[in-house]
Amino acid sequence: MPLELRHLRYLLAVAEHANFTRAAEDLHISQPTLSQQIKQLEKSLGVRLLDRTGRTVRLTDAGATYADHARRALRDLAAGRRAVLDVQDLTRGHLRLAMTPTFTAYLIGPLAGEFHDRHPGIRLDVREMTQDRIESALLADELDLGIAFEGAHLPGIESTALFAESLSLVVGPGHPHAGRALPLPVAEAAQQQLALLSQDFATRGHIDAYFARHRAQMPIAVETNTITALTEIIQRTALATVLPDAITREHPRLHPIPLDPGLPSRTVSILRRENAYLSAASRALIRLTHRWAQT
Repeated sequence: MPLELRHLRYLLAVAEHANFTRAAEDLHISQPTLSQQIKQLEKSLGVRLLDRTGRTVRLTDAGATYADHARRALRDLAAGRRAVLDVQDLTRGHLRLAMTPTFTAYLIGPLAGEFHDRHPGIRLDVREMTQDRIESALLADELDLGIAFEGAHLPGIESTALFAESLSLVVGPGHPHAGRALPLPVAEAAQQQLALLSQDFATRGHIDAYFARHRAQMPIAVETNTITALTEIIQRTALATVLPDAITREHPRLHPIPLDPGLPSRTVSILRRENAYLSAASRALIRLTHRWAQT
């Protein structure tokens, strides 16, 4: 029996759902048809790919090995299809981009705006994700590019530095330190009532590490998991926070105050899967991001 792509998709669907009925529903085919196709695949390979003896269907050792190659083959074929459809003059195309949450507060607006003005025929799909999810999605060929921070990456992820992101203590107009120009000692900063991003943010980990390094305890009054909520709270209370300077430049009512010692900057990077096809749209977005960082 000649191998066809549908056999790979059918096997991966059963592996994902661990159930023939649910996999068949997802594939919009009948359950007997799905079972027959899987049996044909097993017969052509001369090996059992699925263990059907338990309450759920699971891959055998041979099936797990074959499924890994099947996923890679389908991913590479999808990349090849996009490469064929890629138009070098950027009159049409599709770009899948993800970034960590702080960048949606100051980077995606100008970046997407200029990209659309220059290339209105390119459909830009933008998602907000944590860095670990971005890297996993890149490896699974669910994204073309990611914007996150430099550091340890998953094997197979290629990182290119874009710019350095600086951070400061930030207060609103009602805070006693609003308008202060001199750096604030870290010991004094640690006495401020703080509103901070929740601990699932990379920025929060950066802040916690800074205060821990200087043996300063942070009195946290508010935690939130959105940048929008945090900036609104700071503008309307006497609480302080820590944010990238690029965010405060977008909010005239927010006042950045440098700390002493200063908060270390972070390197912002563009991420992609190693050896993945880099489309004309991806190259154009990378150029625009470098240009934005230099303004």
